[in-house]
Amino acid sequence: MSLVDEPGVGDPRLRSLYEDIAAAGLRPLWTITEQLLTPTPRPRAVPWLWRSAVLRPLAERAIRLVPVERGGERRVLSLANPGLGGRPYAAGTLWGALQCLGPNETAPAHRHTPGAIRFVIEGEGVWTTVDGDACDMRPGDLILTPGGAWHDHANGGDGSMFWFDGLDLPMVEALDAVFFEPHPELRQPVTGPHNRSEAAWAGAGGEGGDAARTMTPGAVTRALDPAPSPLLVYRWAQTDALLSRLAAAGEGPLVSVEFTNPHSGASVLPTLSCGMHRVLPGGASAPVRRSGNTVFVVFRGAGSSVVDGCRFDWTAGDMFVVPSWSAVEHFSDGGADLFGLGDAPVLRALGLYREETLPRRQEVTGVFGEGTAA
Repeated sequence: MSLVDEPGVGDPRLRSLYEDIAAAGLRPLWTITEQLLTPTPRPRAVPWLWRSAVLRPLAERAIRLVPVERGGERRVLSLANPGLGGRPYAAGTLWGALQCLGPNETAPAHRHTPGAIRFVIEGEGVWTTVDGDACDMRPGDLILTPGGAWHDHANGGDGSMFWFDGLDLPMVEALDAVFFEPHPELRQPVTGPHNRSEAAWAGAGGEGGDAARTMTPGAVTRALDPAPSPLLVYRWAQTDALLSRLAAAGEGPLVSVEFTNPHSGASVLPTLSCGMHRVLPGGASAPVRRSGNTVFVVFRGAGSSVVDGCRFDWTAGDMFVVPSWSAVEHFSDGGADLFGLGDAPVLRALGLYREETLPRRQEVTGVFGEGTAA
């Protein structure tokens, strides 16, 4: 229905005004104020869960049937939030996906302005080369491919690898700033030994290094840095050790760390935050809502999360999204580890970040997958 057809627009002069406004490519603010200036965020994305039991078989079929070559560039199953009208995004600001690489395959080298992260779910023998630095990938590791960096993926083993891809692509697209360029060669040259950035920052991020330089308990709240982290790989062994120390110190029932830029203490990328969250056995976190979107990947264990009153039951390999200002709390009888990708650095840089802990637990009004999900 157009403005001129709405009830109450009976005055011919007013109808003429609205017709002329529309013809001029204008919109009268007094008719749309409540749509634009909402009391709280109204993201189009809805809380949603993608099950590993569905993702993994589809990825395995894709390995058998879909080659990795120029044009397609990557064998990736993107998380398409049903609230976004078919867009291949997990949330309005975040791309999330499952990427897979079969034995002895290479995903072509390219670069783009959107920044990306990789969180390894399963597999061995794969490395991601970032501007000549070949970073070996193992389950639980976080690998960075900052915006503008050449990167490719190579599998030198006999098995397949599966990892989570996270990008700020929707944000960069909204800013009309997407650039993409294929590398002149299928695989970029590797300079020196593998894991050069890890060796260079061995005192901060290498195995056995000082975790305080590369992770902060909780989340980054102050430091901002327009430059990406010089450390390109964050090892699971170190993350696991810090989470275990925090849990042993009685920091539960949920302990969290955010990966940081060892140079500045800021989030690993200027647009993306990455963290690990350990739900202790029998633990239940307090319900919290935050401005900004978060995609969670279940690395180990099983449990459930309540998002705006709907319970999401999850297990290892599942992925789910918590849209901006949706209340969320996590539970696990046996304990679980969740990787989280968020857009908080952008909101903090712009002075838009807010966080609120709710005074009481949420009432569960539905269960995802049983006809009551958002």
